[in-house]
Amino acid sequence: MPPRLVLAQVRNFLQLGHRTRRMSSKPSVYVTRPDVDDSGLELLRKSCQVSTWHETFPVPRSELIREVAGKDALYCALTDKVDKEVLDAAGPQLKCVATISVGYDHIDVEECRKRGIRVGFTPDVLTDATAELTLALLLATNRRLFEANRQVYNGGWKSWAPMWMCGQGLKGSRVGLLGFGRIGQEIAARIVPFKPAEITYTTRTARPEEAAAVNARHVDFDEMIRNSDFIVVCCALTPQTKEIFNASAFQKMKSNCIFINTARGGVVDQKALHDALTTKQIQAAGLDVTTPEPLPLDDPLLKLDNVVILPHIGSADIETRKEMSRITARNIIAGLADKKMEAEVSL
Repeated sequence: MPPRLVLAQVRNFLQLGHRTRRMSSKPSVYVTRPDVDDSGLELLRKSCQVSTWHETFPVPRSELIREVAGKDALYCALTDKVDKEVLDAAGPQLKCVATISVGYDHIDVEECRKRGIRVGFTPDVLTDATAELTLALLLATNRRLFEANRQVYNGGWKSWAPMWMCGQGLKGSRVGLLGFGRIGQEIAARIVPFKPAEITYTTRTARPEEAAAVNARHVDFDEMIRNSDFIVVCCALTPQTKEIFNASAFQKMKSNCIFINTARGGVVDQKALHDALTTKQIQAAGLDVTTPEPLPLDDPLLKLDNVVILPHIGSADIETRKEMSRITARNIIAGLADKKMEAEVSL
């Protein structure tokens, strides 16, 4: 056989093999956390090529930018800032970004919209877990449980005393909520059995039917912060809510007010909160979210007895986290197939 014909046949064979590999290749997905539940990753591996950051701490930005290049989808967490730089690095083939969280303020949604990149999140599955944690944090703060526990170990517990380690109860109190979506409604429902005198809530849109179920009343923000014995933050972080709890807001609160935040750290001016706690403008605070996260060990809030701080564990219920992983995977699979996501951010 002439050499030129042999070369032509070899070339055709290689081209055919290349086309076959392209046709059979799976879409590629980069996962920024290796410690998500494996049931979600197994779903992805059935139809996608999956690569994963290998450490339990958040992926460094330089690593994210390098590894997202050429990927068809990104599986991220709230610790990952997905902005124009990351999307540019990914390339025009990126079809979807899915976060294993209900919040998506770490994703530049507008930039995704411009590029036709779909965004998935996990809104409903963590509602009960977050509501439970919020109530636990509220009770731990108002009944001074962490402060009392320390007294057991440091020798402060000498004997029973009538007024020692007393806190205020929920019964007969006024509870105000900023936000009355799914989580806010579930928090209110869990507070009702404690027999508060009143539950009020502040949102852009009144929800009369949902409010009637827990006998709650819609009020404006100023009335809520002035009259509440307990204030619970369960709203999204938006330009309107960013640092809405500032020095002015804390000055309007009652001196016995207990402030609880399980939403986002960015809704609070933390210096103003620290000042309010140290000057007794308010009585105490319970935080599951801070700015930044994790909070530096020398942060002044950590030196106060009247604040309880948790490491953002609102959804840290085992089955909840498993389902969050699966929903994130299913969102990606649907997005890559141009199908309806289970939970998609409206762009």
